[in-house]
Amino acid sequence: MTTTTMAFQAVARNLPKSLERAAAVPQTANETAHYLEHIGEIKSIDDFMANDRIYRFAMKAFGLEEMTYAKGLIRKVLSEGVDGSNTFANKLSDPRYKELATTFNFARYGSATTSFDKTQKPIAERYVRQVFEEQQGSQNENVRLALYFERKASGIKNAYEVLADPALLKVVQTALGIPSSTSMIPIDKQAEMIAKKLDFATLKDAEGVKDFLLRFTSLADIGASQAAASSALTILVGPPVAAGVSTDVLFSIQNLRLGGI
Repeated sequence: MTTTTMAFQAVARNLPKSLERAAAVPQTANETAHYLEHIGEIKSIDDFMANDRIYRFAMKAFGLEEMTYAKGLIRKVLSEGVDGSNTFANKLSDPRYKELATTFNFARYGSATTSFDKTQKPIAERYVRQVFEEQQGSQNENVRLALYFERKASGIKNAYEVLADPALLKVVQTALGIPSSTSMIPIDKQAEMIAKKLDFATLKDAEGVKDFLLRFTSLADIGASQAAASSALTILVGPPVAAGVSTDVLFSIQNLRLGGI
């Protein structure tokens, strides 16, 4: 059986080649070519929102594919831009919206927005990376989480940025042994807990990220093994009928079910 650690390390070692292969898949290649050919024709927020193929490509590139339908929200994000702390994008806890508004900054640059390089090849590369991570997630969701964290790690400045991103939070909680149930406590307490356990400076260093993700993948595998064992035991002997039922009693019940004496 291939563990999460083994799978992630195999992907990480060959990442440039893997991304090249992902980019060459016909559907991805066609969508990328179309985007690069036509993005320069987009001169306004109205153009951007009306061109469904371009719009969906950009949304997917920023990991916002599930919010494609929310055109009213996206229009507000783009219309207000990022200049000023009170703009809609700056007030949202999810940093992806600010990234979108910063790249497609029609509020500041108007019709010149898509002439900048940052709206072209870098968006195509983000799209390919997103597709690749999704493909990896279809085989092992923890590998996808590790790839996502690796991509975001150098830009993480504090615990609040972790708490604002469910994927980052999942990785950090797993790697640091913080129960997911702590998400129910006040956010400042959660931030304090993470800050005590995680030195954010180590995430600026490739080796530091590598060590952190080795811890995450290893603990993710342990958690998966424990969950599988617990699930198997429940299937075999059924859930405890009451608190305090001993393991010996449960196995005695199982012997009866299996025809034991």
